[in-house]
Amino acid sequence: MTNSSLPADAQNLTEPTSTELAQRVQQVALPWPLTPAPIATTYVCLGESTPPVLCIHGFDSSLFEFRRLLPLLAKDHQTWAVDMLGFGFTDRVAYPNISPEAIKQHLYAFWTQMIGQPCILAGASMGGAAALDFTLTYPDAVAGLVLLDSAGFAAGPAMGKLMVPPLDGWATAFLRSPRVRRSISRQAYCDKSFVTADAELCAALHLQCPQWQEALIAFTKSGGYNFLSQRIQAITCPTLVIWGQQDKILGTKDAQRFEQTIPHCELVWVPDCGHVPHLEKPHITAEAISRFIQNLENQLTKTKR
Repeated sequence: MTNSSLPADAQNLTEPTSTELAQRVQQVALPWPLTPAPIATTYVCLGESTPPVLCIHGFDSSLFEFRRLLPLLAKDHQTWAVDMLGFGFTDRVAYPNISPEAIKQHLYAFWTQMIGQPCILAGASMGGAAALDFTLTYPDAVAGLVLLDSAGFAAGPAMGKLMVPPLDGWATAFLRSPRVRRSISRQAYCDKSFVTADAELCAALHLQCPQWQEALIAFTKSGGYNFLSQRIQAITCPTLVIWGQQDKILGTKDAQRFEQTIPHCELVWVPDCGHVPHLEKPHITAEAISRFIQNLENQLTKTKR
């Protein structure tokens, strides 16, 4: 069955976690302050128990990034994944000026209208930087922060320097290449057997959405999250950093930088794992997040006594 919120090629997904997530994708017309009309926003919500968990995907990705993690977390928690403004299957046409500030306002509108209570905010790679930025601006919305091999200290995409015509079109065309995307996927995993045809389709479905190229160019030209590194020390909420020990995308030094910079921070290393622990080691990742949430709830209970 093809979900009407997704490109038709979603019917070619084959792995159970992919097909089941595809059937769960929903879309909401989300009012927000930067356009008169709402933004068509894609999301998934599984589970019921609070506190809710909100998952934010990485650069040039979508909520399919959490296809293996969401069902595990949803056993104990209401778990959301949302496509950020300019990414995934959320509408790019209505507002083409994609930037961290616009992404943050869109996320806040989603949190306000769909969740409406303090959540556990979990961001992967660039989504971690978006989560940090959101937490710094809206601390009351975040009960705890989870960073999965997160950007924040690392500089943004190097191709930003190429985003002038005609180089911008060439750079994004390069990123669209199946061969290039396969190479990036293989680099993201420690175990290369995870780079299946289904995984490649999950990683490329959103490329079929209108204005994928224009949105990617606009975000990259904005400078991305390069402003964050000096502000991370201001994070005050409890934070869990989960990091693959064989991360070849960001390396491993930033994991310890987060641990040393954020006051209330725990670092969990995931062995035999690359840049995407939520995809490569979802059970270990889910268990670490569940323990983190349980500890938060225990601390809250002690505080109320």
